[in-house]
Amino acid sequence: MTKIEKVLYTGRTRTTGGRDGAARSDDAALDIRLSPPGSGKPGSNPEQLFAAGWSACFIGALGLAAGKRKIRLPAETAVDAEVDLGMAGEGYFLAARLTVGLPGIEPDLACALIEEAHRTCPYSKATRGNIDVVLRLA
Repeated sequence: MTKIEKVLYTGRTRTTGGRDGAARSDDAALDIRLSPPGSGKPGSNPEQLFAAGWSACFIGALGLAAGKRKIRLPAETAVDAEVDLGMAGEGYFLAARLTVGLPGIEPDLACALIEEAHRTCPYSKATRGNIDVVLRLA
């Protein structure tokens, strides 16, 4: 495990009620209702929140990879993240798919950017070896 030498930011939230509750950040920028997946109740679920956080972070990592090559990401760069909640035996597990759209970038270069982003993105690092992840170029 790598020890953090310098903390750049700490996200702080308080969640009550679990999947039928609410979550709020300490600065109130995030203030959402939570609901179980497929329940039809208002609110987001943890899998959606994880997918949103990972895809946003992944785009940042793509930008760093592109910057090293002195190219700019297209304005239309997008990551469609899917996070599955599933079961194996009696345990719950996650799996994920990230489909990356880099319009106008040649496929070989786009794939190289995606691979580098996956090596450097903190969400990718946190999940590496822990969940099945599939990366795709749109």
